[in-house]
Amino acid sequence: MANTVLHKANTRGFADHGWLKSHQTFSFAGYYDPHRIHFGALRVLNDDVVLGGGGFGKHPHDNMEIISIPLEGDLEHKDSMGNTAVIKHGDIQVMSAGTGIYHSEYNKDAAEAVKFLQIWVFPNKRNVDPRYDQVTLDPADRHNKLQQILSPDKDDAGVWIYQNAWFHMGNFDKGVSSEYNLKAEGNGVYIFVLKGDVKVNDQLLNTRDGYGIWDTEKFTITAETDAEFLLMEVPMEFKY
Repeated sequence: MANTVLHKANTRGFADHGWLKSHQTFSFAGYYDPHRIHFGALRVLNDDVVLGGGGFGKHPHDNMEIISIPLEGDLEHKDSMGNTAVIKHGDIQVMSAGTGIYHSEYNKDAAEAVKFLQIWVFPNKRNVDPRYDQVTLDPADRHNKLQQILSPDKDDAGVWIYQNAWFHMGNFDKGVSSEYNLKAEGNGVYIFVLKGDVKVNDQLLNTRDGYGIWDTEKFTITAETDAEFLLMEVPMEFKY
């Protein structure tokens, strides 16, 4: 029998900094819930809106895999390795913070807001040399099927991280169903619904709900309406 946890959208933490509005699935900064520290190796899932002209000033990270998934608008990235890049819808950005990195992120568009997911995953290897990467994927390739956007394999589709993790995105029409088979024993999957209604096995999820499932080899996800979602498979037990 699979184990599950349900996090309804309206139970998330929320921070309003004026230029930034952030919904936090797991404890982060001023939001703390002892029952919602992480899901396995998945440490942070922030659903962020950066208003026009706003942004995160230069700040440090270390020993964390940091993934950004833009949903709307363009976000400019600069870091201490000399990288300057713009990430937009269809792009997946990753940083292995390793021994330490500084970076900043800004919305240079004065009128349009940027919406993106900020995700942190505990790495399986500490104190690596910091690195930055991003890929541009075609969102059409997730229409009515699962598109892999992240894995542990440098030569596989999407970006890669120092963890036995796989991420997929789907954009399903109403009624479309897919079976997901977990890639590694001991892993679980955290499902985050970007829009619409889906069922994971018999559990109904609505927009911005999160649902974790583990101690299972597979599950079925079905679009009850037109729906977009993110699947994050991560180890449930890990050393950090």
